[in-house]
Amino acid sequence: MNDSSPDLPLAPFEITHTDGNARAGRLTLAHGVVETPIFMPVGTLGTVKGLTPDDLRGAHVQILLGNTYHLFLRPGLEVLAAHGGLHGMMGWSGPILTDSGGYQVFSLKDLRRITEEGVTFQNHIDGSKHLFTPEKVIQIQEVIGSDIMMAFDECPPLPCERDYMVRSMERTTRWAVRCLQARTRPECALFGIVQGGVDIELRRQHLAQLQSLPFDGFALGGLSVGEAKPRMYETVEAIAPELPAHRPRYLMGVGTPEDLLACVQRGVDMFDCVLPTRNGRNGQLFTSRGRLSIKQATYRLDLQPPDPECACATCARFTRAYLRHLYIADEMLAGQLITLHNVHYYLHLMQGMRDAIRAGRLDAFAQACRDGWRESPRGA
Repeated sequence: MNDSSPDLPLAPFEITHTDGNARAGRLTLAHGVVETPIFMPVGTLGTVKGLTPDDLRGAHVQILLGNTYHLFLRPGLEVLAAHGGLHGMMGWSGPILTDSGGYQVFSLKDLRRITEEGVTFQNHIDGSKHLFTPEKVIQIQEVIGSDIMMAFDECPPLPCERDYMVRSMERTTRWAVRCLQARTRPECALFGIVQGGVDIELRRQHLAQLQSLPFDGFALGGLSVGEAKPRMYETVEAIAPELPAHRPRYLMGVGTPEDLLACVQRGVDMFDCVLPTRNGRNGQLFTSRGRLSIKQATYRLDLQPPDPECACATCARFTRAYLRHLYIADEMLAGQLITLHNVHYYLHLMQGMRDAIRAGRLDAFAQACRDGWRESPRGA
């Protein structure tokens, strides 16, 4: 299959330290170097909701995620191109990863039709019809100027029949080849996506189909979509170490702080999830002592910082009582301050993991984190 793909250089990725299956590394992209393991905040529409680029830099965000499907619909390719891509439009100078839009398209269910050519879908905003092919998805991501583009994959519903999953995997492989053939900008890295649900045998089959293709990295898709947590961990534990050793390993759409720690221990390098931002807008803080729900009345007179062990701007300046007041009063600042804390907390956690891997003490770090999370704040 390699012969049918353009001979483009791979994005440099260096593994600097290992600790068991965990790895610390450096991924060099067009807009900067990313130290792994890393978490990518989700900026679906060209913004991490409630945060400015300066906020993101202050929280030590190295790379963020945009959404191909949503950016294609709004603001559209013409507006993106006029800004020279998403970086120019949103004022972000660091790396950006964009998903392929596959998950959003396939989640439309009754509003889309799958063929070998691609997926015809009905725009959820105005009802207009569009066709996403592997070639179209790469074109959109190149207009966006993504540092990392994701190949177009079919996201089968779970649970599904094994025969359907096999056909879906085979189509995803054919689409992966077409994505590689469509790529014209070598500075835009391209990752392939391994599917197969929680069936480890199918995951290995799909990996065998994809691993010889010249992708800059490989992702595990189709997890954290409702399956039991132990099944997800079992799948990651079996498959992550078998992904190509000298390419980044990305677990899509995961997860909680507990998930990040568990999956780094199992060999994953990159993560994204909406939890720190979505939960932040709903009044939940992730802290070194577990989750804290600021809406609880127990915080009405609590003058402690949200997380006494956190050095973010929110925890340095404001009390739990003030955040609760803002949230109960429906002030937008509540969501902004809590989101800022959550993003900072996630990135600080990843920094702690990198440091622990370099020191050969990730297991001890993980145990200390888990012990702390069990000491949940009052009213969490």
